[in-house]
Amino acid sequence: MVRLRIAAVLLASIAASPAAALTPAAAVTPADTLAPHRAVYDLTLKEANERAGIAGIYGRMVYEFKGSSCAGYTTNFRFVTEVDTGEEKRLSDQQTTTFEDLNQRTFRFTTKSFTDQQLDKEVSGDAAERAGRIKVALAAPQKRDVDLDLGRFPTEHMIDVLESARAGKPLFESRIFDGSENADKTLLATTVIGKRSTGQPTDPELAAASPLAKSEFWPVTIAYFNDDKVADAPPVYRMAFKLYDNGIIRDLTMDYSDYVLTGKLTKLEMLPPETCK
Repeated sequence: MVRLRIAAVLLASIAASPAAALTPAAAVTPADTLAPHRAVYDLTLKEANERAGIAGIYGRMVYEFKGSSCAGYTTNFRFVTEVDTGEEKRLSDQQTTTFEDLNQRTFRFTTKSFTDQQLDKEVSGDAAERAGRIKVALAAPQKRDVDLDLGRFPTEHMIDVLESARAGKPLFESRIFDGSENADKTLLATTVIGKRSTGQPTDPELAAASPLAKSEFWPVTIAYFNDDKVADAPPVYRMAFKLYDNGIIRDLTMDYSDYVLTGKLTKLEMLPPETCK
């Protein structure tokens, strides 16, 4: 089953100071530049090794981001794929909803995973930064509390990435909590940011990204590692994409080690912004 990473789409973490989140709502903060939008990506298998046992993958990813720095941000994310093993096909459907409050330093998440329309797993809970730690209260699959090292939540990390890109900072590392997998651990992430550039006329995604067709973007790669402090361990997941100044991404490559998916932007809808009062 494709492993969902909200942090890979919102791009989450610990690299920058939280001062931006404490800025008065009347001021323009880095969070205010994030554009509410709904994006649709078509997914295909780029390559797979023998260990993957995959002959083909086709699917679609729909990502909706809305809210404001003062009211908080809501994300709705759906990742549907048909996996062909060569012997059978199965439908994988992962649905995630999150809410992040930058000012209160809280993060709420629910992820439901289905195989062939049958619920396989549900993970839900709340997380908050308290006393220099991340405190997670899990509600499903079973109630329990988890205490983790301090990390960034998804929207915070997106702001970190954008601030680093604007400052010309090509490399930084982060600790991330995004509620993925079992929502009981953080990940370490290494972010590499390339030089700002514009799309070429032959770029097949430019038509779908028409509101941003003439805008500049940064090529970004993020590698995620288990937070177990094992030296020279390979990443468990890697993602590359083009990042615009308003937080919208396209031209995705999702590397799960044994197989690699590509995600091409096919539809982009800009949603009405929410104004802080």
